[in-house]
Amino acid sequence: PVFAGMNGSAIENFSCVIYNIFLMNCTWQAGRDAPEDTQYFLYWRKSREDNLLECELYIKDENCRSMGCIFQNVSIGIEKAYFLVNGSSKDSLIPFYDECIDLYKIEILTAPLNVTANCTRDSAGCIITWHPPLTSHVKKAKCFQYEISIQNK
Repeated sequence: PVFAGMNGSAIENFSCVIYNIFLMNCTWQAGRDAPEDTQYFLYWRKSREDNLLECELYIKDENCRSMGCIFQNVSIGIEKAYFLVNGSSKDSLIPFYDECIDLYKIEILTAPLNVTANCTRDSAGCIITWHPPLTSHVKKAKCFQYEISIQNK
């Protein structure tokens, strides 16, 4: 069967974020009933045409168990990316976990760049300018919305 393995041994709380434009960090927790020797392996592909690629830089816990992965040079495409985490143990079969994710939904944008404020003493007030945040997939500055919070008048 597709989900063969010991109940409670598959990973839990899988999540990924993209930050600094091209770095992706994925993390998970070991299954609550996973044997102590269980090791997890993460594979992903950006589109249906791509091959599955294994993580090259695992994040390990105190027991040297893989609990996450850092990917470099990630670009955001229009298709959902596919993630697969399988596990192995000498004591039991470990069910796999898989999920499809829209990468643009997990990107944490940088703050706006080159923020400047020019204030005058007359009634003109202040002029505040900035450049849009860096992103790998939004090409039009008009796609961003900003909110300014003025703390002191």
